[in-house]
Amino acid sequence: MIKDPNILLSYINTKLRDNYASLDGLVEDLDFDKEEIISILNKIDYVYNQKENRFIKR
Repeated sequence: MIKDPNILLSYINTKLRDNYASLDGLVEDLDFDKEEIISILNKIDYVYNQKENRFIKR
């Protein structure tokens, strides 16, 4: 898993936009830890917006 929050943000949002209808689908398919992603991105004030299917600035 990518540990740099800014790189992770870009990677996850790109994957969500291009390949996945939800964060749950992404983490299941890629075998990522959902809580770890949320925790890392919360450190830079980003939260998952289910309606937009992307992480947005809090």
